[in-house]
Amino acid sequence: MGFAEKRGDYYRGRFKIAPGRYGTVTDAAGATVRFDSKRAAVKAANDAEAAVRAGTWRDPSAGRVLFADYASRWYAAQDLARSTMEIYRSNLEVHLLPYFGEKEVGAISAFDIAEWEKEKKAAGYAPSSIAGWRGNLHLVLADAVDDGLIDVNPATKRRGRGKRAGRDRDRGPEKVIADALGALLLAERAALLAGRDDEFVAVLLLYFTGMRWGELVGLETEYARLGSIRIEHQLYELDTSEFHRCPPKDDSYRTIDTPGWLSKLVSDHIARTAPQPCACHGHRYVFRGLATANGAARRTGAKLVDVARRAGVSTGTVSNVLNHPDRVTEATRREVEAAIAELGFVRGAASGETAAHWRRNGFATWLFQPAATGWYPRKAPHDARPVPLLGEPWPGVPVRGRNAPGRADACWLPIARGLTPHGLRHSHKTAMLELGTPAVLMDDRLGHSDGSVQARYSHITSEMRGRLLDGLTAAWEAALDDRLAMCPRSPVAALDELLRARGRRVAEAGPGPARPVLEAVG
Repeated sequence: MGFAEKRGDYYRGRFKIAPGRYGTVTDAAGATVRFDSKRAAVKAANDAEAAVRAGTWRDPSAGRVLFADYASRWYAAQDLARSTMEIYRSNLEVHLLPYFGEKEVGAISAFDIAEWEKEKKAAGYAPSSIAGWRGNLHLVLADAVDDGLIDVNPATKRRGRGKRAGRDRDRGPEKVIADALGALLLAERAALLAGRDDEFVAVLLLYFTGMRWGELVGLETEYARLGSIRIEHQLYELDTSEFHRCPPKDDSYRTIDTPGWLSKLVSDHIARTAPQPCACHGHRYVFRGLATANGAARRTGAKLVDVARRAGVSTGTVSNVLNHPDRVTEATRREVEAAIAELGFVRGAASGETAAHWRRNGFATWLFQPAATGWYPRKAPHDARPVPLLGEPWPGVPVRGRNAPGRADACWLPIARGLTPHGLRHSHKTAMLELGTPAVLMDDRLGHSDGSVQARYSHITSEMRGRLLDGLTAAWEAALDDRLAMCPRSPVAALDELLRARGRRVAEAGPGPARPVLEAVG
């Protein structure tokens, strides 16, 4: 039973919360209520104790804890995948704590959250990013409700509340996709930008399998099998620039059937590159990164200038031997190749040192985007600029080094503006839809889960798989024929071999009209 306690000229109500623990009747702000009469204090205390027994009582002072303090305890209590923990940490530290950190949990209102959202939109953040940060805020405040700090979650979004009627203004742009020919041309350009065949194989693998980026980077040689790719792991890039080897997203372990030509392309790539175990995980990965950025001072091994000095030629001559051997004499070529062999020079590594894995941003920004658009992105102090090319051999070889734009005579036209590496996954789904692939096979291939009753009674057959592989092969051969009609050769070794083999099989097909993918520099 509650009781009244005399405190000078007023009474306060006291009630039992737990054995040995008593509380005082307070108002909504947490201040002690001063009763004029003993009877009123006892009644209020009895009501509060009844609420304790019913489980509906909440300490008004509980919500006065700072959001920063509660969020820190909340984060420490989570036990999730490392990638998820990294996302939560980044969301809290970068986007939530700067605004809500010094506010009391009980003082955060829906209006505060709406104002925060407006500020983020005004700063130019994507609506999808803001939605993710708000979702994280909702999780924290939902647990605050369960802990009795607040009665309701102010981050809960009421459908349509506070928005204009009509279509959603926050819709993002429509996802850009590519067809098989676009993927082939993009893969060729990416390889030319990187100066090796790895990117050619990787881009085609993304398009024709629908793999996620982390699954591609984390593909180990033992899981690249004849006729299939087994998804067992992914490499997730943490904010600390480390790569975390973890299960695929949503535990989407699966086997992706691959056409024979694609299996051969991957197996030939593995045989050519002979991957070695990486220092970070000790596993052999199908693909490796490019040269480590900003590490020239730490690099060891022969450089291009060392080869030039050993052969007694200029660095430009060495570059011509590597990229345009037809421009140098046979004797000079032999001297340069001998110097390369003696020094152990590795082309494209600049020092023999390459990163163990692709960085997502580096690949997308400096290889994929320029290949898709024909432009390098803006990077201070330089503005966005066309990729400078030497028009021969077709489709143009990127010019590098001093005064590259001045030495260029062509640039690329865009293939698909706005296309991203993940857009190739959307492209693969679209290609499967065009081929009439059953939904159950599409979900299995992409690693999606359909919990509907319809999906439970649908099963994959070998005939379904065969029809899909036949359709993908037909799309690839049509793309290869179109590329062959543009030019029968390619500076990319892997594609050049494919074109020559295809040309022998379809010798009766003429060159056909070339598509406009090069543009003269004015």
